[in-house]
Amino acid sequence: MSLPHTERPELPEYMTWEELEQLPEEIAEQIELWDGRVVWLRRGPSEHQRFTVRMRNALEQCARKSMSEQPEACWQVDVETNVFLDTTGKSNFLTPDFLTFRCLPSPFQDVRATDTLLVGEVLSPTNTQTDIEAKKARYAGAGIPWYWEVTLAQAKSAIATVRAYALETEHGRLPHGVRPLRSANYLVAGEWTPEDEDGVRIDFPFPIHIPWTELEY
Repeated sequence: MSLPHTERPELPEYMTWEELEQLPEEIAEQIELWDGRVVWLRRGPSEHQRFTVRMRNALEQCARKSMSEQPEACWQVDVETNVFLDTTGKSNFLTPDFLTFRCLPSPFQDVRATDTLLVGEVLSPTNTQTDIEAKKARYAGAGIPWYWEVTLAQAKSAIATVRAYALETEHGRLPHGVRPLRSANYLVAGEWTPEDEDGVRIDFPFPIHIPWTELEY
């Protein structure tokens, strides 16, 4: 998530959603709550915002096309929207860079993990692997079926790689006595680079085909 520079105030380690709402908007929008723990979002370069919007627009085109062929389906595609991980309460949420979720019954409703089909993060060179894996694990633990990573190139303004991860529904075989650290995990289901002439193509959570020309600067 790309944010303008704002001085971070001293805050308690844990807050409730109600306490977060009392903060100035320019401060609150820089924070996620992980089971009530305050987690500051990392600022990214301008390319981060640019390619976040491009991914969102490309996915929305695919969603609209799919909905025109399946009148019973209804999906929304958005950017930087809070996804509340629990079925109730609001003090446990993440803010993906882009996401797809089922259309909600009425406007201005909270988006829950149970409504969400796909979340995506645009990764710039400043993102650390520890931060990436921690957030990915929380998405998986909330049962969100698809997680995408868009990695930006280091030497030019461009996307280097797009990866689609599917939520693992059954654990693979492990040595006797070994237990997985987490109850859910993502497995790489697709990977694309600008060298792939056919662009980004996958059939889940709905048919997606994104030519690279739609993602280039």
